[in-house]
This record gives sequence, structure tokens and C-alpha cells, in this order.
Amino acid sequence: MDKFKLPELLCPAGDTERLEAALLFGADAVYLAGAHFGMRSAPANFTDEELSCAVDACHRQGKSVYVTCNILPRNGEIEQMPSYLRFLDDLRVDALIVADLGTMKLAQRYAPHCALHVSTQLGVVNYATAAMLHEMGASRVVLARELSLDEIAHIRAKTPRSLELEAFVHGAMCMSYSGRCLLSSYLTGRDSNHGDCAQPCRWKYELIEPSRPERPLTVDQEDNGTYLFNANDLCMIEYLPQLHRAGIGSLKIEGRAKAAYYVAGVTNAYRQALDGYRDSGFSPDYRLPEWLSHEPYTVSHRPYGTGFYFGDPSQNTQSGGYVREYQAVAVVTGYEDGHLLLSQRNRFFKGDRLEALIPNEQPLSLSAHILLNGDGQPIDSTPHPTMALRIPYDRPLPAGSYLRKRL
Repeated sequence: MDKFKLPELLCPAGDTERLEAALLFGADAVYLAGAHFGMRSAPANFTDEELSCAVDACHRQGKSVYVTCNILPRNGEIEQMPSYLRFLDDLRVDALIVADLGTMKLAQRYAPHCALHVSTQLGVVNYATAAMLHEMGASRVVLARELSLDEIAHIRAKTPRSLELEAFVHGAMCMSYSGRCLLSSYLTGRDSNHGDCAQPCRWKYELIEPSRPERPLTVDQEDNGTYLFNANDLCMIEYLPQLHRAGIGSLKIEGRAKAAYYVAGVTNAYRQALDGYRDSGFSPDYRLPEWLSHEPYTVSHRPYGTGFYFGDPSQNTQSGGYVREYQAVAVVTGYEDGHLLLSQRNRFFKGDRLEALIPNEQPLSLSAHILLNGDGQPIDSTPHPTMALRIPYDRPLPAGSYLRKRL
């Protein structure tokens, strides 16, 4: 690890809109899935044509594209994989993310121009496994989420410098940590190892004693029961020097199933935090400005924690739901005659105080003291999804910027 090289910022792209948000707000690389073999079935993902366009768009901007082929494939899926791997090789995607040794071998044969990144699904927790995977052809391992910073530093010290280390730094944490969970399949028939997790770890649970089925018992002393398996979301934006010193070369944000505003907000926060850390001369005492520390709280999230990085994590036993302090209300589409042109995302009202989320800038405050529809007629609110509207403003903002409202 080069102590004067900034870690890569790797961001999720569940569809074209989220890809555009990641690129606009500062991702160095994106990870995404085509129509097959990816570990997220909830996002729209990318058709073959969309995938080709995505790779072109990223490469034009000097960004890298990593395509997930990280399901645990059954026999029939393995037989379908060679043609898809050839397609990805022809597109010249920068890397394939794989979780299965058979898939890794097929990728080497049918996609020889693509680097191989071993997914967190494989559960790399020691330097011997990391080194072995490198010998087998992996250029990067995505480390298991249950590792501490000390353990990661030990892996870095014991593995070749040509092996890149990637780790999650932000987003949802699976109760099975490195992701091989059967709970969803058992309870709902939805296979988490094929990207269709129903997230039963987020559900509220009670105990039933067979002779008293009418009297469910809470597991703890809270009135609202307990959430046995529910982990806090991860947020490591305050600890960039420690992540860097441990030897992590790629900082990964979870969230291919999250909204484009989430991708924009979190990407923007980590981009500016990383750039500030670089501008500090990679100071081990680097601290975020207060406004930037607050930015991760402006997207939908569960209570934040630091995962296993500093030891065993605390789990959130209060709720399986999200904390929402802000809501994206519009996306900037242009600027004309002293007005921001907008596309509505959620309803807001004339007179509302808003904030503008802008790439590479501190958020700006503004007021919707005048609100116009797409035809320039005064309106009092924005009731129609994606309706065109405009508000007066004294400067253009980049297309793709978001307006948000505190709830």
C-alpha cells in the first residue's frame, strides 16, 4: 500500500440513474450487475445494451467498472455462464467480482482480459487464503466484513503488494456478515445467495411457548420486542486515516438496491472526505469538518456503527426500520432565465426551506419562495411524480444535483 496514494472510492450502481449519480458525485469506480449472476435481484440492474453503454460512459470519464458474477451458481447456471463471460470480456469491463472458485476458473478461460476480484461472499479472513487466491489469479480480494483493522493490517503485511485489498466502509451489514445466509430461503423461499434476500434479519421476533401460543413473549424487557439479528449500518467516514494505514486500497459503499439520492449523498460525502484527507497531507490526525460529518445522516439509514473494525459490533435491537431525517424532493435538470429547472421526486410546498446537494461543494441553502410549474405558472405545491417545475435562483447548478428537505 502506497501511503501517499488515495484509496479508490468504489460506489454502487443499481441502474443507469444510480450509475450517473455515482459518477457525477465522485466515484473512482462503480460495481454493478447485468441481467444474470449478480447478488442483487431487487435493483433494475442492466440489460446487455445498458451494460455496454455503462462501460462506455465510465471509461470516457476514466472510471472503472466492476461487474458482479457473485451468486453461488448451481449446475444449470454454470452451464450458462461461458457466453455471458465472453460478452463481458468483449465489453472490456475492468474486473469481474466472483464468489465461487468454479466461476473464477471459467472467468479466466472465457474473460481473460478482465481482472478478477474475489467477493466478500467467499469469506477471506486470513492472509493465507488471500495469498492463495492471488496465486490462483485474483488481483483483488474483498475482505470479509467481520475483520478488524488490526487483522486487515496483518493480512496486508503478509500478502504480495500486487494483491489489492478492498473492504466495505458504508451501508447495510448482513447478520451473516460475509453474506452466506440461509435464513431467507428457510422462512420465505427467497434465496439470499442468488440475490433475492427478504431480509428476515430485520424483522421483529418474539418467543412462543407451545402450550401457551396465545401468549407470545418478548426476548428482552422492551415493550416493542426485540430484533435478534438486526445489525447497525456501517459508517466509517470519520476513520479514513485508520482505514488507509491498515492497507485498504478500495473503500466500498454498499447500496445497489438504494435510491439514486442515497448513492449521490454518500458518494459525495466520502469523495469530499477523501479529498480533504489527501489535502491534509494524509495526516493521521485528519478530522472532518462538522458539516461533512453530518452528511451520512442526510440519507435514509439505520443507526450507524463501526462494524467489526474496532472489535465486536453492537447490534441494533430497537428497530428494523430506517432513520429518515431528509427527503430528496427534486433533481436539477437545467438552468434557464434565472430559474433552476427541476424534476420532482417528492412533494414539497411553496416557501419550503431546501438544501442543494452539489458535487464537490458544501450543500447550499435555498428557499422555494416562488414555485412554478413547467409552463411557468405559479403553484403552491408539487403533487405529481416527476413533474417539471422551476424555482428562481441566482446561479446554475450542475444537472443531476439534488434538492432535499429536512423532515
